[in-house]
Amino acid sequence: MSESKPAGTGTGGRGAEDEVVDLCRDLIRIDTSNYGDHSGPGERAAAEYVAEKLAEVGLEPEIFESHPGRASTVARIEGTDPSRPALLIHGHTDVVPANADDWTHHPFAGEIADGCLWGRGAVDMKDMDAMTLAVVRDRLRTGRRPSRDIVLAFLADEEAGGTYGARHLVDHHPGLFEGVTEAIGEVGGFSFTVNENLRLYLVETAQKGMHWMRLTVEGTAGHGSMTNKDNAITELCEAVARLGRHEFPVRVTKTVRSFLDELSDALGTPLDPEDMETTLVKLGGIAKMIGTTLRNTAAPTMLGAGYKVNVIPGQAVAHVDGRFLPGHEQEFLADLDRILGPRVKREDVHADKALETSFDGELVEAMQTALRAEDPIARAVPYMLSGGTDAKSFDDLGIRCFGFAPLRLPPELDFAGMFHGVDERVPTEGLKFGVRVLDRFLDRA
Repeated sequence: MSESKPAGTGTGGRGAEDEVVDLCRDLIRIDTSNYGDHSGPGERAAAEYVAEKLAEVGLEPEIFESHPGRASTVARIEGTDPSRPALLIHGHTDVVPANADDWTHHPFAGEIADGCLWGRGAVDMKDMDAMTLAVVRDRLRTGRRPSRDIVLAFLADEEAGGTYGARHLVDHHPGLFEGVTEAIGEVGGFSFTVNENLRLYLVETAQKGMHWMRLTVEGTAGHGSMTNKDNAITELCEAVARLGRHEFPVRVTKTVRSFLDELSDALGTPLDPEDMETTLVKLGGIAKMIGTTLRNTAAPTMLGAGYKVNVIPGQAVAHVDGRFLPGHEQEFLADLDRILGPRVKREDVHADKALETSFDGELVEAMQTALRAEDPIARAVPYMLSGGTDAKSFDDLGIRCFGFAPLRLPPELDFAGMFHGVDERVPTEGLKFGVRVLDRFLDRA
């Protein structure tokens, strides 16, 4: 496709821009809430929807069900140059739960209002699923196959660690990804407007590792009216309070240093990671996302103990969401044990590694070129994701992973707040921008 030709101008039916919003609405309307315990609806309906849309344009998608209702869809597009390694484009179809009473528009209605498509999954990440479907469908309808093989994976269970999705496929069906050397997925390629002459697009090249932990304290059970100096609740609450208030030291990784250098150059002013308050003020809406990539974190999220008001329980339990920077896992674990103290038993509920790759190579150049073609003031920069994605599983196959789901966003939109938040939404023009960029990217990737 020529440099000036936008996506969706082929002659084979509706173009990518024409159908991406409808595809995203359809996906949002399929409730795939993941409660982490198989009590939700699962992803089977979404997997079948995706498979149908891919089959309509000549692909032969397969559905893999790792547990009743927990399903992923995978398909491969054969490229024109079999000597080239394959590229993986992955997305997840599950979403975190939503309470409809808290929302302006019902989270599973897929309503369009104020220039945005509203609903759970609008940015995490049925937007990228829809953009991928739209671009692939248009390219195959118009006979524009990529030069390299493209593996498409629409995955279950990412929101609970990927055990029944990416992890299952990597462990039990690794042949699906034969020849894949690079991948793109969620939470990258979104815009941050610096000024009228410059928009940064943050490409994820690193992500923190995780330790989701259960903390347990054993104490002496007894009558609630009695003095008890071995109260498990008291001991646990004191430990959790220490951990929740602890500020881990700043550790500037390679990726974060590169991001701050790029931003310093864009702003024309130095940014000091040791002066977080001043630095984060300059980051606007992405401050929450970037601020947590400067240090390890441990957030208490659940507490549980007791069964009757006049009984002191013999055990108290808490859960903590711990995240560590690449290269700093052992420091993080040592700090945890020191802060919690010897009475607290710490065990992992789910653990996964941190990732970091360099911001270079032909794939990165393809991202840069595609973004600039659609936005002349675009500059792609690397950043670290404070959370984790299915890239952690694919890394085990030696696949180099990036977060690249391109969106041009209005400066006033709190994009970071959309993830797992109330009133999640994505600009419809952002979706159309995304398919244009992805289409150009696939021409060069």
